[in-house]
Amino acid sequence: MIEERLRARTNGALMRVADLIARTGVTPNTLTLLGFAGMAAAGVLCAAGSFFSAGLVVAASCVFDALDGALARASSAASVFGAFLDSFLDRYAEAAIYGGLLVHYAWAAAPWGVVAAFAAAIGSLMVSYARARAGGLGVECRAGLFARPERIAVMIAGLLTGLVLPALVILAAATNATAVRRLLHVRRCAGSRPPRPPG
Repeated sequence: MIEERLRARTNGALMRVADLIARTGVTPNTLTLLGFAGMAAAGVLCAAGSFFSAGLVVAASCVFDALDGALARASSAASVFGAFLDSFLDRYAEAAIYGGLLVHYAWAAAPWGVVAAFAAAIGSLMVSYARARAGGLGVECRAGLFARPERIAVMIAGLLTGLVLPALVILAAATNATAVRRLLHVRRCAGSRPPRPPG
């Protein structure tokens, strides 16, 4: 997956930057909140049709998203709540982008844009949910190509180039295909064994 390759290639640089940030006293959760605020602002820009600006803001927000985990490790501030907050706000952040685009296409009376944005939002939600629910049942589930980094990369490319509707169509198809692949992966791995009892 792209996420794993990026992490392997950028981990050293991220840790060096995180070491510098750690000296300022900024917390990982602050970076997480800043990244979310940027994505929320990008959603508003999408609703207004300012796609290029939204793409730049999304790209900048991804820097905060990449650095919060590195800062947690560099400052020995990693926590269960911090990890949960990061994943929790990631879902809202993506929803803000899709919601902004849905509003834009609704205002523009472009039904295909509305459908594509809605389908991409549902697919993205289900990809993340499938992994989280499978993990809760004791099954590792990373199958499929369109995890969050891939989705964000396609979205940024679409916003910066103005090819937003084609990007949404790709996301709608690929995210739902990934969700179905994860369903089949869990079926194959879990078989008929009983679910793991809650911890």
